[in-house]
Amino acid sequence: MSQKTTIQMNTGTVKLKIQRGLGADPSTTRYDTFEVPHEDGMVVLNAIHYIQANIDPSLAARWNCKAARCGSCSAEINGKPRLMCKTRVDTIEGEITVEPMKAFPRLRDLVTDVTENWRVAAMIPAFSPRLTAGKEWRFYQKDVDRSREFRKCIECFLCQDVCHVIREHESDYIGPRWVVKAASLDMHPMDGLNRSKFLKDAGGLGYCNITKCCQEICPEHIVITDDAIIPEKERVVDRHYDPLLWVYRHLPRNEVQFEAQTKRVLKLVFWVALLAPVVLVPAYYLLKALGLAP
Repeated sequence: MSQKTTIQMNTGTVKLKIQRGLGADPSTTRYDTFEVPHEDGMVVLNAIHYIQANIDPSLAARWNCKAARCGSCSAEINGKPRLMCKTRVDTIEGEITVEPMKAFPRLRDLVTDVTENWRVAAMIPAFSPRLTAGKEWRFYQKDVDRSREFRKCIECFLCQDVCHVIREHESDYIGPRWVVKAASLDMHPMDGLNRSKFLKDAGGLGYCNITKCCQEICPEHIVITDDAIIPEKERVVDRHYDPLLWVYRHLPRNEVQFEAQTKRVLKLVFWVALLAPVVLVPAYYLLKALGLAP
């Protein structure tokens, strides 16, 4: 018996309302409605391909693998950032609205310009092996698993698109995708570089208020907020705002450091003792004249 390989057609059609437009000019924005035949297992990308092949070949959309591995077919489907190749039409009731990602400039129709992401990627300090690592690297499997989770990212940039800081505010926040990238390096057991200063200053990590929207829409189910953003925020606080750790880091580690630090302290005491009478005595008499001192 020969196996039937053709897709079985279901009765009915799928209605898609697709946003069209050219560049950033709002006057070119419009919505076109299409009806395509429904098929078993159809995803939104199938419907887009049917429109391009049979109805309107001018419709622009980006895609590559059609297997949820390349991250190219990102769009907003009924207002939610999703992969078109992973969104089945039979899971959506009624009309399906497809729009480009709103966090990035539109080029044409559903195609957006994601060039900014590659500029940010170049900013992140690269992997830097610890000098004391030796010739042979040995570490626990749990340390491997911790950073491996972040390497599942397919760079669909849906997390960047859904981030309200990127969408609605002019800030220097690099976005959840690139915090995940930094975390994958920081949590590598053989990496010796601390990226907290980069994330605090150039990365704008403080703008993130951990709403977890990026975590909820990740097609690879990476726990972005809990496993990457929050630990990196804690690292920034520990490194730059914890007073006890600040004192510990500035304790002398050897005789040369102890001597240098002692000289700095003595110099500070000298200047305070020298300038205190010059500042405090006139200040006292001024307050006394104003009736604010006994």
